[in-house]
Amino acid sequence: MAQKNRSIEVTQVTQWEDGTADRVVDYLAAEEPLEMRSGRFSLGITLRTPGDDEELVAGFLFTEGIISRREDLVALRMPSNTDAARNLVRVTLNSNLRLAANSAARRFSAGSACGVCGKASITQLRRRGLRRPKAATLFDPEMLCKLPPRLRETQTVFRRTGGLHAAALFSVTGELLVLREDIGRHNAVDKVIGWAFLGGCLPLDGHVLLVSGRGGFEIVQKTITAGIPLLASVSAPSGLAVQLARELGLTLVGFLRGRRFVIYSCEERIAVSASAPVGVF
Repeated sequence: MAQKNRSIEVTQVTQWEDGTADRVVDYLAAEEPLEMRSGRFSLGITLRTPGDDEELVAGFLFTEGIISRREDLVALRMPSNTDAARNLVRVTLNSNLRLAANSAARRFSAGSACGVCGKASITQLRRRGLRRPKAATLFDPEMLCKLPPRLRETQTVFRRTGGLHAAALFSVTGELLVLREDIGRHNAVDKVIGWAFLGGCLPLDGHVLLVSGRGGFEIVQKTITAGIPLLASVSAPSGLAVQLARELGLTLVGFLRGRRFVIYSCEERIAVSASAPVGVF
């Protein structure tokens, strides 16, 4: 028997158009909690769109600094659609890792648009000792302009629901390597990074991460953790995201739409030559 696609929910709605109301079938993006537990410790709770949960958990544990190597993650016991606890993942970590009982590895609840969830300050993040992405790769601006259409045409669940964010990983030549969707933009990023983590592909030198929403602080942090040198978004970054990108050497691109984009940090990785500014704006 085929399993239900838990990423999409089907419902009936009333649609009004040009003076006529009709009952029609509509498709909604699913949103369910997912708790990650290791023994008696809760590692985190996030609201996510079911699907690619193993990658989500691996990416979350890595980008949040709970694990740092593939050997740290021994096993993931993923629930099935029929499990009573279908939103609880059992994580087995390397016995050499020690989780503090009072913090449970920075226990927090992450909403689907949580921003800087669980981090007391940017200072705490600096203490993790994140390394600057390698600076050797030079990216073609024409290549960057071709990425958003490729992202949109590959968003299969978004086309049915209109309610999901996406994150996609591209090579330096613009080849799409993996795309993941989720109700939370940071979850979509964790799924992409989790895919690379489980596949032994980290760090992701010479790659571009493109996100469908804004480039927030947490997405910048996750991108740097994965060793990705360039993060692009179709919308605006936050001020804190720009600050972190400049401090830790990430090339941050915003408003990547059509044949226009804005470089907020480390423009030396993109083959452009900017003229001198004519004023403050």
